[in-house]
Amino acid sequence: MSAEEGEEDTSCCASCGTAEGDEIKLKKCNGCHLVRYCSVKCQREHRPKHKRACKERAAELRDEILFKQPEGSHLGDCPICCLPMPLDRNVSTLQTCCSKIICPGCDFNDLRRAKELQVGGEAYGKCLFCRQAVPKKAEDFITNVMKRAEVKDPIALYQMGVHRRDEGDYSGAFQYLTKAADLGDAQAHYDLSCFYHNGLGVKKDKKKEVYHMEQAAIEGHVLARNNLGCVEEENGRMERAAKHWIIAVNLGHRHSLDAVKSCYRQGFVSKEDLAKALRAHQAALDAMKSPQRDEANAIRDYMKSRK
Repeated sequence: MSAEEGEEDTSCCASCGTAEGDEIKLKKCNGCHLVRYCSVKCQREHRPKHKRACKERAAELRDEILFKQPEGSHLGDCPICCLPMPLDRNVSTLQTCCSKIICPGCDFNDLRRAKELQVGGEAYGKCLFCRQAVPKKAEDFITNVMKRAEVKDPIALYQMGVHRRDEGDYSGAFQYLTKAADLGDAQAHYDLSCFYHNGLGVKKDKKKEVYHMEQAAIEGHVLARNNLGCVEEENGRMERAAKHWIIAVNLGHRHSLDAVKSCYRQGFVSKEDLAKALRAHQAALDAMKSPQRDEANAIRDYMKSRK
């Protein structure tokens, strides 16, 4: 983008030069926000001259959003202990009554407290957040999810998508996941990228796959961020790949840390940036720890070893 194009006067139409007034309202170009037009006709006529600068600026704006470090992962904080959720979603518990996800530490602590007080199963069988009864049957679980999906709860819509996918109904799963993604669910965006990658219920589409992967990464989805780094690596753009992996490392993703170390050995990451990423990585891991979670993890690992 040239300096002349970057300094274009936005007080008048970029095509005909009409100045903005009480009767004439100029509208910004949706792609770059650099110029304004008095009509759609002027925008179309000016498009051949503006197209290149518009694409360059639009790409810059997209990168500003894409490479911004999220404050946390897409999972957010546990609604009970308010600590960042573990990145492994499988260790946490979804409460279908309110669509809240409870960390393993709080779930384990509730069970232990019930046993210490010698309270029956009825007291333990209540949601930690809304205190509604926890469903005991798979049918009740799906019923709760469907009720939440009817009121456009993104987490419930995502769960319905997963349910349909597991049943082999990829078309139905795609519809639910699309609705959840439209409401900003990062996990739904990531799953849609997998659908487009594998051609599940839709035609394979690399462009849409990367788009949904980027949307998930912007919201803090570490696996999507790691995969974007791999995509950039395949395209030979190692500087961009390193940026993606560093963002994932800062959120606590272990696999991306190996990729950043490899980038350091190849000269794509400086020693200072590596040290900064290592400190941020450890800080993210420490923030996810608690005595209750450590105890829950130890018991889970013990139970797995006995199988």
